[in-house]
Amino acid sequence: MDKFISGVTEALTNPKMQQEFLSGTWETIYSTFLATLLACVLGLVLGVVLVTGGKDGIRPLPSPLMKVLNFIVNILRSVPFLILMMMLLPVFKPIIKTTIGTPAAILPLTAAAAPFVARLVETSLREVDKGVIEAAQSMGCSTMQIICKVILPESKPALIGGFTTALITILGYGSMAGFIGGGGLGKIAINYGYNKYNYGVMFVAVVLIVVLVQIFQTIGTRVAARCDKRIARTNRRSRAAELRKEMRKNRHAPGAM
Repeated sequence: MDKFISGVTEALTNPKMQQEFLSGTWETIYSTFLATLLACVLGLVLGVVLVTGGKDGIRPLPSPLMKVLNFIVNILRSVPFLILMMMLLPVFKPIIKTTIGTPAAILPLTAAAAPFVARLVETSLREVDKGVIEAAQSMGCSTMQIICKVILPESKPALIGGFTTALITILGYGSMAGFIGGGGLGKIAINYGYNKYNYGVMFVAVVLIVVLVQIFQTIGTRVAARCDKRIARTNRRSRAAELRKEMRKNRHAPGAM
């Protein structure tokens, strides 16, 4: 117990450890947000394709193609993160020129999280009322107009909630990356805590990670709630009026499908 308390005291009062925790916290936030941004972009595209290209989608794609896409997403989701990251580090080494540190972890984090985000997006988009989509189709809206003006806006609260979940998941993944040379708070917990049996330092690192999770979750929940209230205030009649206006404006626009 005395060793634990002295470890916590060292982590909070030692200037070197304070600097390590400051830089580690920044590295964790930086890598988490960048990997989440990339994963959300890829996951959003994949999720839209999975929903719109399915058998009951608004623009069905060939069944073999969809089966292959679903298979790849399921495989990548099934592989444990640490194993997947060890497999991907050599693949991305020619791009990032290193296999250790925060930069080396970002692309594997993205690749590991993108399939997870794709399934979250798919679930969110499938919750959209099919009646609204059918109304847009009956008014002659193109596939891209339906996606951008109907499906995505209607599912915004669920998408924000899903992206928040992805952000927290990637934060956890990034912490585990400390076992194989990743940076951030995970590296501090492993190098200064676990490897040196200094559980006080490891405890402080875990507390900081928990604080970050609480902050991210609170912000994401509030943003999703505000978006949900705004959508609730938009009734079906105003939505239909917006669709008619958009249809008239874009009926002859280039690129309309």
